[in-house]
Order: sequence, then structure tokens, then C-alpha cells
Amino acid sequence: MSMRIKEVVENFVKELRVAMEADIQDRVLKEREMKQYLEEREREVAEREAAWKAELTRREAEIVKQEARLRAERENLEKEKRMLMGTASNQENQDGALEITVSGEKYRCLRFAKAKK
Repeated sequence: MSMRIKEVVENFVKELRVAMEADIQDRVLKEREMKQYLEEREREVAEREAAWKAELTRREAEIVKQEARLRAERENLEKEKRMLMGTASNQENQDGALEITVSGEKYRCLRFAKAKK
């Protein structure tokens, strides 16, 4: 009877070892799969981040270009405005001449008439 008990115990131990070994292998396999999954996700996130940063850099460069263009346009408009600032008057002159002052210089038009309809 003790041989029978010993044999049952040995079979139990063998089955337990096999089950433990299978469990260990399963855990190692799951750990590898999880590690691969995490590495893949990290790679995807890194790719998206790199693409986002590249797009951000491109947009920032475009903004700088637009700002420079708008600044130059504003400067040109200010120059044009300064050049075109002037006044026109024909009330002070009895001869009907039109006087125009542009950038501090006076111009006189002797024959000024309204357009005929």
C-alpha cells in the first residue's frame, strides 16, 4: 500500500511540475507578447509625435513667413500713405485753379472743370 501511495504522490509531483512548467512558459510567452505590444505602441506614439512636431515646425515657419510678408506689406502701405497724404482746395483761388498739396509740395492745376454728364 505504501508503494501505491508513493506512486500516486510521485505522479502528482510529476503532473504538478509539468503544470508549473507550462504555466511558467505561458507567463513568459504572455510577457514577451506584452513587451512586443508595448514596444509597437511606443513606436507608433513616437512616429505620431515626430509627425506632429514636423507639422508644428512647418506651421511655425509658415507663420514667420506670413508675419514677415505682412510686416513688409504694412510698411509699403505706410510709405504709400505718407506719399499720398495731401489736400485739395479750389475755394481760396478766384481763378478756379485747383491746388493740391502732396508730401508738403504744392501743385496747381489751372484748368479744373467738373466732368460733363
